[in-house]
Amino acid sequence: MQRNNFLVGVILLIWFVISFVTNILGPLMPIIIQTYKLSLTMAAFLPFSFFLAYGIMSIPSGIMIEKIGEKKSMLIAFSLNFIGAISFGLYPQYGIALGSLFIIGMGMAMLQVIINPLMRTAGGEENFAFFSVLGQLVFGLASFVSPFVFSYLLTALTAHPIENPLVGVLAGLVKDGLSWTALYWLFSFIFLLILLLLSFISMPAVELKEDEKTGAGSVYLGLLKNKDVVLFFIGIVAYVGTEQALANWMSEFLRTYHGVDPNKDGAQVVAWFWGLMSLGCLLGLALLKLWDSKLILKMATVISIVVVSLALFGSKELALYSFPAAGFFISVMFSIIFSLALNSVSQHHGSFSGILCSGIFGGALVPLIIGALGDLIGLRFALVFLYFTLGYILFLAYYAKPMINNKTVKLKELF
Repeated sequence: MQRNNFLVGVILLIWFVISFVTNILGPLMPIIIQTYKLSLTMAAFLPFSFFLAYGIMSIPSGIMIEKIGEKKSMLIAFSLNFIGAISFGLYPQYGIALGSLFIIGMGMAMLQVIINPLMRTAGGEENFAFFSVLGQLVFGLASFVSPFVFSYLLTALTAHPIENPLVGVLAGLVKDGLSWTALYWLFSFIFLLILLLLSFISMPAVELKEDEKTGAGSVYLGLLKNKDVVLFFIGIVAYVGTEQALANWMSEFLRTYHGVDPNKDGAQVVAWFWGLMSLGCLLGLALLKLWDSKLILKMATVISIVVVSLALFGSKELALYSFPAAGFFISVMFSIIFSLALNSVSQHHGSFSGILCSGIFGGALVPLIIGALGDLIGLRFALVFLYFTLGYILFLAYYAKPMINNKTVKLKELF
């Protein structure tokens, strides 16, 4: 079909919203712990609820989208997001937060499955690589911006008088004096606006490629009997677990061990973690043109282990710089693990992708393990668990034997 620039813009907006909402938990974690007097384990159940939905919904979402189409699926997804956000805005309690995050996670999981095939159709297959990279940059930009929005809102809501009329509206909606919950009213408004926008947009029929289609149950069972499928699934669990454990716990770590204000400096560290991750993705694209992906994965993993060590056991200044730097060095891991996985299996790539996407459940599992360990041995030594997840990724870098290696060129050819 002819390229639909308006629809491409809407899809990029959706990428922004997915990231803006998904990655706000890290800056929020210390204030949630203090508000509800939570143990680290109880706090860890918040990201667990969110990413559990990813693990459960990734494969069913693909099946549903094939049956009812992209537009209806997106409307359902954003309806779930709206219900989840406004529920917590109306009833800002810990138990409601768990259910709210699970519902929002379901909606986000559906959107992640929809977005790539729709972008390929709306932007044209010949432009798909460009728009995919652009989508990742928009995703990273939103993750970078959201902690600053969080800091601004907390400051603006406590000002007397409140000068910004939008902040004034949010302040009037906040329950029980919990000003930080204004974020979830803001999310509710955003989800409602996108629902209205999508209602008036006509969407093209998306013809899925073979590697985008879901398979029958027997296909999944057959794939799960393949050792490589299981090992790469665990690799995705390990990566997403590492990413989310760092993002969710770094601000609380800095508050606990270095007295850093989570509402300002802590939030900024999380922002730069995501910002440097976007820059790392750009550098990774260039390096993948020059070097074998397995070599890049090995180098990135070893450097990440060093940087995480500096963050955990170094001074306050080292920690403030090392945590964001970790985002830069882990940035290439997800795409490399995913591509190595698909290039290691000869068929049923759509079903295999669904299994791999279910590995996003690692974002629920690893932060929970670290939270539980943190209550026993302290957060610093609990985060040492990341040596196991990063060590597993390093193992995969040596183990992988893809049928097709990434194409490389000499440096002078790149320019």
